[in-house]
Amino acid sequence: MLDIVRLRVLASVSRHGSVTAAARELHYSQPSVSHHLAKLEAETGAKLIQRVGRGIRLTEAGRLLAERATEIIGRLDSASAELSAHVGLRAGRVRLAAFPSALGTFVPEAAAVLAEGHPGLELRLTETEPPDALRMLKAGYVDVAVIFRYDETAPEADGIRLLHLLDDPSYLVTSGPVGELTSYRDSRWIGGCDRCRTHLLELCAKAGFEPEIAFTTDDVVAVQALVAAGVGVSALPGLALHAHRHPKVNTTELPHSTRHVYAATYGEPPDPPATTALLSALTSVTAQRIPVGHP
Repeated sequence: MLDIVRLRVLASVSRHGSVTAAARELHYSQPSVSHHLAKLEAETGAKLIQRVGRGIRLTEAGRLLAERATEIIGRLDSASAELSAHVGLRAGRVRLAAFPSALGTFVPEAAAVLAEGHPGLELRLTETEPPDALRMLKAGYVDVAVIFRYDETAPEADGIRLLHLLDDPSYLVTSGPVGELTSYRDSRWIGGCDRCRTHLLELCAKAGFEPEIAFTTDDVVAVQALVAAGVGVSALPGLALHAHRHPKVNTTELPHSTRHVYAATYGEPPDPPATTALLSALTSVTAQRIPVGHP
């Protein structure tokens, strides 16, 4: 049987790419980390680490085992939290990953609802875009991932369950009078995260042009500052405009450009009590935001 301590060491080395950084994270000495790696190689009968100059890198077998180790450790940590929270939700933790505009709008409200109903339950928050949030969910690093999608029909990976929270319309954002989308075919555009930028390209393609994306940032404050300065136009979701609204930008809703916001969980139901409590808090606050409406 593989030793969980040694798997943690391998996962840390894989994550940081160095024995020194892994030792720092785990509060071990560097010789102790090297000893655990050598013992793990002996247990598996596989060469996991390759020396490269003064550093190291994982072999193919090492990368494979490190990926599985990350999943195993995430599940063990999740199980520990679930057990500690099981009796009356008096203790324990629940972990949530969410995209920035969700964290800037309804997630804090849900956190307050959760804290009021279960004051002993610790909520941990991570800001990340949907693809990374789903990877963290599958690896067991978070219990719930708040994500968005523009296509509500496309299935997610096996084991991921989606709870619809709200629909979030998108808006054309300009510094001057707002016109139709095609009025800005010759303008410079400011693109957001990968998922939003892909949607913008699809939206403009349907309108018969390819936008010139001159700037790219997923910081909604920066996007609106650039628009207000007159250096480009953009498209932003309603939640982003609710989280922050620059006084010198104008907006108009874009037709057929709604993103669908979900709370994602992983694995077969029923969910652990702490996860269920968080989902309940999320649905209670987002129910009041349907539809999001004009920012």
